[in-house]
Amino acid sequence: MENRTVNLAISTTKLTGRVMMAAYRKFTQYRRSLKTKATAQAKGKPCGEQTIDQLVGQNQGATNIEIDRTDLKGFKRILEKYGVDYAITKSAAQVPPRYLVFFKARDGDVLTAAFQEYSATLTQKQKRPSVLKQLRKFKALVAAIPQKVRNKEKEDKSR
Repeated sequence: MENRTVNLAISTTKLTGRVMMAAYRKFTQYRRSLKTKATAQAKGKPCGEQTIDQLVGQNQGATNIEIDRTDLKGFKRILEKYGVDYAITKSAAQVPPRYLVFFKARDGDVLTAAFQEYSATLTQKQKRPSVLKQLRKFKALVAAIPQKVRNKEKEDKSR
């Protein structure tokens, strides 16, 4: 048996209870993901992102869906959250390239829920106002404000 230690590093200027709770939640989320991966590996099944051969080798039928490369990293994060076994491939034969997401047929309902959450995050990002547009607007407003005119005149010292 080995002795294992866990290091938790938090860099803040003022450590508050809210920061401690957020760190604890992240730590428990990390431990939970490690446990699910360990149990899946103990059974001999890979989980999460995998190759197409591994996915097809599980004999549960694989289906695919085509997606755009808008936010592939965010989409992977949502798939991991829902525990979907998937494989993403890029078809470079077409311009722009197509991305196909292969997943197990039994994960269909879970994948639809993941797609709904992903599309909701995309619509929220589109609704957010552009920071650059706001900055340009405020720069124009500041430029339109008249500057204070200063006149420097010499006074006669002969008086």
